[in-house]
Amino acid sequence: MDIILELWDTFIGDRLYSTILPTSLSSAVSFPGFVNAANSSLSLFGAAEPFVYEPATQLIHLEPSKYAYLSAWPRNNVYRQFTSFFLITWIFGLLVYFTVATLSYIFIWDKTTVKHPKFLRNQITLEIKQAMGAMPPMALLTAPFFVLEVRGYAKLYDAVSDEPFSYYSLLQFPFFICFTDFFIYWIHRGLHHPLVYKTLHKPHHKWIMPSPYASHAFHPLDGWAQSVPYHVFPFIFPLQKLAYVFLFGFINLWTVFIHDGEYVANSPVVNGAACHTMHHLYFNYNYGQFTTLWDRMGGSYRKPNEELFRRETKMGKKEWEKQSKEMEAILQTVEGEDDRSYLVPEQKKTL
Repeated sequence: MDIILELWDTFIGDRLYSTILPTSLSSAVSFPGFVNAANSSLSLFGAAEPFVYEPATQLIHLEPSKYAYLSAWPRNNVYRQFTSFFLITWIFGLLVYFTVATLSYIFIWDKTTVKHPKFLRNQITLEIKQAMGAMPPMALLTAPFFVLEVRGYAKLYDAVSDEPFSYYSLLQFPFFICFTDFFIYWIHRGLHHPLVYKTLHKPHHKWIMPSPYASHAFHPLDGWAQSVPYHVFPFIFPLQKLAYVFLFGFINLWTVFIHDGEYVANSPVVNGAACHTMHHLYFNYNYGQFTTLWDRMGGSYRKPNEELFRRETKMGKKEWEKQSKEMEAILQTVEGEDDRSYLVPEQKKTL
């Protein structure tokens, strides 16, 4: 994530930190000759060494402006890096969430879903509210991973010429998907254990018929736990820096797509929106993120109802009644007497 941090610092961070935490020498000395003196006199802020610009990647070169040298927290300050990554993760997470979910809502999501008997009143508003509340603590928990990466503890590499062996730069993509899919399956399945389900994962299962805005609407510890494999991977295995950025973008897109209600992937391998709808409806099935492999091996795979792939039956009354009846029976087994404490009285009457 050093590429993202460099872009942030160049266009936002340098000016931001020089404004809110200016160095006491900034008014008397011009850039960049005072760097050593400024940093040595301000070591209590965490700047153990003077900041010297080094490009995060060979592919771009963004020469710092004078603002890079006018803060008591220079770019290599660990507290600044943590704060920056917290803000980056939170702000850009919101931007991606609202952009992708809104585009999916407008152009992909089947609007007749709102008529489903298990679609809650004001559900989209509730989903957005829950997502907004989850993102700040998730960003706080995620930032330490990024700080460790930029401080050299991860196995990130820059150019293809630095790959550990031939063709690894291509193989890293399916390897990343397989690695994260395996661990997310077990983390997700673990979140359904009775000891943690009602506290951590049940908030996401409020959305029995989710909209794209449900993609990030969960308890923050739930969302963070399922993201841990993505962050752990580059500390164990090499990963090219731009591939890392691309994969995180893909993950956010995928998370929205499996909640978009457009059942185009009738595949025995791909865990698409139809498979994930089975999970929201029937709880103890289809825990996987990208594939159905681990669900099949773990005995938790449920093939999506064939009716979901035909427009005339997908949102038919008969299919809705079938889903509701089976879902309610499973709900009693999974949750017992469900108090629906997250609903207003009018909503309880509709369930």
